[in-house]
Amino acid sequence: MEETNKSLSVVGDISPILNILDSTEAQQLVNMRDELIEAWNKKQIFRTETEMLSSVLNDFNHPTNASKYWQCIREQTSMLDSLIYLSFDIRKNALKIEKLSRKLAKTTDDLEQMGIQIKLDQLSYEKASYEQVAKDRIREIKLWSKIKDQINDGTFDDQDVNTHQIEALHRILLVRANRVTENTDFNEVNNIIGPLLTMERLKEEGVISSTPEEHLLRQSKEQQLLQNKK
Repeated sequence: MEETNKSLSVVGDISPILNILDSTEAQQLVNMRDELIEAWNKKQIFRTETEMLSSVLNDFNHPTNASKYWQCIREQTSMLDSLIYLSFDIRKNALKIEKLSRKLAKTTDDLEQMGIQIKLDQLSYEKASYEQVAKDRIREIKLWSKIKDQINDGTFDDQDVNTHQIEALHRILLVRANRVTENTDFNEVNNIIGPLLTMERLKEEGVISSTPEEHLLRQSKEQQLLQNKK
């Protein structure tokens, strides 16, 4: 293990593993160092652009450009929220490292030094993992921005999420209704037909609108009615 310990500075991030291996296994990992670091650096954490387009923004759940756009908003802001909370973890991690480093510098007991060093090794790995996750969150946030720009063709309301929903949800429910058979569960049928009939009635009554123009017109009428009541 003496030879292994000399190799710790060479293997970098995999050095904590070597302490629990025999000399043969440790040397095998040392020989694979570059390959392992490359694999760690390029491993997939979050979604690829292909997954974002085909799985998240699929045409069944998001049949219109407007519905795809607003899902991008949800995904992007959710990723941003997670990134912000991750930044707190990164700062806490840095504080722990600093406290333990100061404690290690003052400690003379060898066993206590070993315990502190183990904690520092773990915190160092957590720091590297946090930074890797943060980097990939930023990558996905940028991709959602790119997809939003591609989708937003100026044909829909990109300020009020409610405006597009009558058309998108109507399409989704129609597709689901067309797939209903005599073997479809009764509760599932209710979950499809109930909202579908209600949506069609509300649209017919003008309570909800399928275009930005209809939406603005309805809002104008509502405001006029309120003024008349006053």
